[in-house]
Amino acid sequence: MNKVILMGRLTRDPDVRYSAGENALAIARYTLAVDRRFKRDGEATADFISCVAFGRSAEFAEKYFRQGIKIAVSGRIQTGSYTNREGQKVYTTEVVVEDQEFAESKNASEQHAGGFGGGYSAPAPAPAPAPSAASADGFMNIPDGIDEELPFN
Repeated sequence: MNKVILMGRLTRDPDVRYSAGENALAIARYTLAVDRRFKRDGEATADFISCVAFGRSAEFAEKYFRQGIKIAVSGRIQTGSYTNREGQKVYTTEVVVEDQEFAESKNASEQHAGGFGGGYSAPAPAPAPAPSAASADGFMNIPDGIDEELPFN
């Protein structure tokens, strides 16, 4: 099975082109900056993953996606190769988008897009509504003594 699900921020506006011919097909290319779950000293905190969308998905990306917005993508990984002008073989890996959607509100997206500045910056945590039974971090307080009742303790 070849299935990938990603969530990240666009590093720049999508590059959209149309195929030649009578029935022109939209092709959108964009790169997602996807945060790594764990950080090690000296390593990047994000992976930059190339994505390509076709047809209506590409037209949607052209109309609504902008640098800095957070999106969720599902699709398949596709590899390929070509020979560049210097005669060297170049290998490619990209995600062929099957489904894409917004992963945050428009207001949160506009805040990130405004300060994106061309490079990747880690997303700021979104403010969560404080439920009455929750602590300041948004998680429910667990009463003392409940550990004995948990089956996986």
